Amino acid sequence: MYFQWSYLIVLLLEFFIPTFTITTSNPHPEFPCKPPHHSSYPFCDTSLPIATRAQFLVSSLTLQEKIQQLSNNVSAIPRLGIPAYEWWSESLHGVATNGPGVSFDGVITSATSFPQVLVTAGAFNRTLWFLIGSAIAVEARAMYNVGQAGLTFWAPNINIFRDPRWGRGQETPGEDPMVASAYAIEFVRGFQGGNRKTGSGIRNGLAVTRKVKDDDGDGSHDLMLSACCKHLTAYDLEKWENFSRYNFNAVISEQDLEDTYQPPFRSCIEHGKASCLMCSYNEVNGVPACARKDLLEQPRNEWGFEGYITSDCDAVATVFEYQNYTKSPEDAVADVLKAGTDINCGTYMLRNILSAIEKGKVKDEEINRALLNLFSVQLRLGLFDGDPRKGKYGKLGPQDVCTPEHKKLALEAARQGIVLLKNDNKFLPLKKDGRSLAVIGPMANNASKLGGGYSGIPCSPKSVFEGLQDYIKKTSYTAGCLDVQCSSDAGFDEAILNAKKADFVIIVIGLDLSQETEDLDRVSLLLPGKQMALVSSVATASKKPVVLVLTGGGPLDISFAENDPRIASIFWIGYPGETGGRALAEIVFGDYNPGGRLPITWYPESFTNVPMNDMNMRADSARGYPGRTYRFYTGNIVYGFGDGLSYTNYTYKFLSAPNKLSFTRSLKAGSGRKVLHELGGGINYINIDEVTSCDSLRFSVQISVMNVGNMDGSHVVMLFSRVPKVIKGAPEKQLVGFDRVHTTAYRSTTTSIVVDPCIHLSIANEFGKRILPLGFHVLLLGDLEHFVSVETD
Repeated sequence: MYFQWSYLIVLLLEFFIPTFTITTSNPHPEFPCKPPHHSSYPFCDTSLPIATRAQFLVSSLTLQEKIQQLSNNVSAIPRLGIPAYEWWSESLHGVATNGPGVSFDGVITSATSFPQVLVTAGAFNRTLWFLIGSAIAVEARAMYNVGQAGLTFWAPNINIFRDPRWGRGQETPGEDPMVASAYAIEFVRGFQGGNRKTGSGIRNGLAVTRKVKDDDGDGSHDLMLSACCKHLTAYDLEKWENFSRYNFNAVISEQDLEDTYQPPFRSCIEHGKASCLMCSYNEVNGVPACARKDLLEQPRNEWGFEGYITSDCDAVATVFEYQNYTKSPEDAVADVLKAGTDINCGTYMLRNILSAIEKGKVKDEEINRALLNLFSVQLRLGLFDGDPRKGKYGKLGPQDVCTPEHKKLALEAARQGIVLLKNDNKFLPLKKDGRSLAVIGPMANNASKLGGGYSGIPCSPKSVFEGLQDYIKKTSYTAGCLDVQCSSDAGFDEAILNAKKADFVIIVIGLDLSQETEDLDRVSLLLPGKQMALVSSVATASKKPVVLVLTGGGPLDISFAENDPRIASIFWIGYPGETGGRALAEIVFGDYNPGGRLPITWYPESFTNVPMNDMNMRADSARGYPGRTYRFYTGNIVYGFGDGLSYTNYTYKFLSAPNKLSFTRSLKAGSGRKVLHELGGGINYINIDEVTSCDSLRFSVQISVMNVGNMDGSHVVMLFSRVPKVIKGAPEKQLVGFDRVHTTAYRSTTTSIVVDPCIHLSIANEFGKRILPLGFHVLLLGDLEHFVSVETD
């Protein structure tokens, strides 16, 4: 990891053992079980098991009181001393303003704004992800303690970034299910107050199809806060042509469901121990996700889920109003409750459930089941343990928000996530020699737009222009375009004039939330409006080649810039958060060596001919379908998944890896060759379900990373695998594992990546079952290949 261990330990101690000094004059939330009149109820008895206390709570309520619990905005129950509660708070990359449970109108007026998730994913650093989750949790709990937030937060968004036009792809960890799985585990563990675990349980971030025993217990009982994995499942379309997220039917094969859409959710629950799932708006193969019983029961029956399931906001209403799946509102309410949805974000259930009960469509036990799930999570959060200020996290307060440590962590995340895509003739880094600099572009001097979707109010935001100005005082700024839409070239002349005067030019353009956000997909992968013309005009006028900086989450077709020698360097900074301006300046001037990698494929504009509603991942040449993501896409690219440059160069060596794996002793007793199945071409395979133990087959790949340049830096090592190519539907390659290591100039360092053959060398067949082909598998490390023969004797 790039962090020094001493720094990690300090950060962890600061997050989990802070110095508590909250003044009693601060406001605080109302709470149940308040003495002397309401503390003697059985559900207030902390010596009893959570399940028992939850049962007492449910049995204490009248029918009308039970109904009032089934919305995100829960009414108070004065006779029991239970105050109102708001379930909906948001914390995607910092405490956000989106949910009604959060308010910045109080003693806490801002919170640390970390980079948008896609940027953080570009760091490929599990420890970083855990620490960000932990830091956000400290600030969120502090805000709860002063009455400005709830305890239940609806993050992270772990849907796969399937289509480059998706407006919310910025919120996700990218296109790879293993990366999304690893991110989910780390963020949720950190956010819920768990410990960071490595080793056999996590399997490099990807949960497996067979049942995995995980006894570490993190997050299964006491919770600092509740995290929510969303949106289950295959939610990745806002508005495209006649399709919208409210009525879209995602038609998905069992194969794609198993190896692309579901792994992040399984990992989030099975190993992250998330205490909430959110079902999505869309239908899955003809059934609304919130009404699909098999989809919602799988986490509880197979993944060990202990928590509550919430609908996305108004997703219960869409079952009847938009999707016409049911004949009446009462049927919609009944269907989602029977399927396993516990709470409705919105009022649709409140307004229709009594009628559904009277018509015999909803039974009391179905309501009670939902309430048990809801109350169990609240009890694990300590909500019924009395005064929260006397609890484990009770002294967290304003002094724990926007701390220097958290802002330093946000800066480190931005540094690590920024990706250098082009650097001709080692144009960068620039020297800090006092020469003049022109900063041009509509995103260059607007710090408020660097957060992306689901942002809060940042502590001390700094624009790109301000960050660069810290290095070279003789820095000018020109917008060039009025805004990101760039519909006019009226500002070009001023931008060109400034470019001609300056020694160096940095152009900051790309996307903002006017182009991509919730309920808004893009229709083009090109730069908006006249931005391309602005870049070309400025590059032509500049004395030297220019530096191009791209904002936004969605991939862009900037082939013109990649091929233009007048554009020496290109950065993708995404939405880097409040410290993004400083982080970029540090990289431009060489105080930090870039090492971020793209977590998504950048496609050419021609990809917009691919229907966005086609959920198939695998290419189909018969119908001219190119597939999606680096694992299956067969077309041309602008930049690839994992691309990213450094100011130094690296070489690899395989230090150790097996040449042969034998499954003979790991097959079911007495099965012998009966477990072998034959594919076309004479290739045999094993069903993973027929393997008794994969743990004994796991192996470590030892890797040497040599920094062959003259600058220290952190580097992301990515190990891929490829199964025998004769298998139909096999990925082009798939990520096995990754690690971010710190390297010293002209020296080597070593790292190891664990390979679980049942996961990393297997693929999903057309029935959604994982199979392991026999024969030669290839481990890919940069340009190196290592062959591993998988055999049964």
